[in-house]
Amino acid sequence: MRRGNSQSRPPRGGGLTVASVLLTMLLVCAGKLSSPAQEPVRPLQGASTSFAPIVEKVAPTVVTVFTTQNVSKTVLPFPLSDETLREFFGGQLPHTQGNQTLEGLGSGVIVSADGYILTANHVVAKANEIMVGLGAELRKYKAKKVGADPGTDVALLKIEEKNLPAITFADSDKARAGDVVLALGNPFGLRQTVTMGIISAVGRGGMGIVDYENFIQTDAAINMGNSGGALVDTEGRLLGINSAILTRSGGNQGVGFAIPANLARDVMRSLREKGRVIRGYIGTSVQTLTPELADAMKLKAQVSGALVGEVSPKSPAEKAGIKTGDVITSVNGKKIGDAHELRLMIGSMSPGTKVQIEVNRGGQKKTLDVDLVEMPAAAIQPATEASSEESAQPEKSTVFGAVVVADVTDDVRTALNLPKEIQGAVIVELDSASPAAQSGLREGDVIQEVNKQPVKNAKDLVALSKKLKPNEKILMRVYSQGRSSYVALEPK
Repeated sequence: MRRGNSQSRPPRGGGLTVASVLLTMLLVCAGKLSSPAQEPVRPLQGASTSFAPIVEKVAPTVVTVFTTQNVSKTVLPFPLSDETLREFFGGQLPHTQGNQTLEGLGSGVIVSADGYILTANHVVAKANEIMVGLGAELRKYKAKKVGADPGTDVALLKIEEKNLPAITFADSDKARAGDVVLALGNPFGLRQTVTMGIISAVGRGGMGIVDYENFIQTDAAINMGNSGGALVDTEGRLLGINSAILTRSGGNQGVGFAIPANLARDVMRSLREKGRVIRGYIGTSVQTLTPELADAMKLKAQVSGALVGEVSPKSPAEKAGIKTGDVITSVNGKKIGDAHELRLMIGSMSPGTKVQIEVNRGGQKKTLDVDLVEMPAAAIQPATEASSEESAQPEKSTVFGAVVVADVTDDVRTALNLPKEIQGAVIVELDSASPAAQSGLREGDVIQEVNKQPVKNAKDLVALSKKLKPNEKILMRVYSQGRSSYVALEPK
């Protein structure tokens, strides 16, 4: 049987002639040929091409927050640093010269029909007057600050108005990386602006923005003026209060942070009922146990938790027997992964609660009973940046190759605002490229211990450094910016 004449055969190798390709295209266009790939695409069940209904529902609950601050000198909107997170984006801008009036702009969220509004604390922290603008037409109302919690960056405002549209809260504990979210606020004064993105991560902490960090991270565009606005899910429910961004340019770079709605709601209730947030407190300064620190402390690689750098005198921790150098590994049987996890857990408990804290002390496990007390107000204030300026130059010594240290004299103590009980050797010069600087040491830090041996002055430190073996890893306890912590140094 013949399979066709020679003119109709394709060239060897299975290719198609130009004529056959054109013929096939014409037949397809005419509907003469069909292919499974040409079947009509059916829309996904429940899929939506627009978030407009959600925005229309949520937008009336998001307000503009105007602040006025009177100052007697020129003040920058916020400190700019290449090494730290940029200050939150509810910026305040100079308005006049000499005695100045600084005007700030941020956002807020109506959480009850009788006029309660949640916003970010840094938006209103230093304001002499607060005004709230409602709706696209910006009906303005004078707002009273009911209370604020710097530890979470949450503030609660109140305006005298009834029957306001209030947002619905979501259970932020159920938020997952990959969920679609919308951010609403007033970036750069552009009212009723909405952006879309996803949740990039949950439970984000350890960045030094506030004391109690449990942020929802999102790539939804957040910019100056968005602070205090709403982060909502695809049902229009409040997932978080926009708080901060990580940026090198000063604008959005796809890394924004929101305070979880559950945390903001707990703070709000406490502020309404008691005027302040009451937290549990054990009286320790802690840091995350890094692999480098664990190695320097000769702990097993699998040990994780919060390393105790300082124990406050007469605190619950001291009374229970917790010591500097202990690693807190669990609370009431729940494993502690890092320092911010411990702060969140203890801070969420009520004063008077008795907790069982397990510590690893030199490789040995100990379980201690601790009675929580109320956290003192001073414990949540951010540490003051220490200045290394000295009015008198004490005698200097060099240790660890490139670390210049001196005694803590009265002048040094005054210049660095050091507590009377702090003893050691103060770092007065440090090469920024040295291993010591790379490990986290800074000028103005006070070295208190080396490999668990106390340091009372520069002479002690020099003597201890001479006893170290070549290339021996060094564990130092250092007082820096208001608290003590550990630093692991591996000389090179």
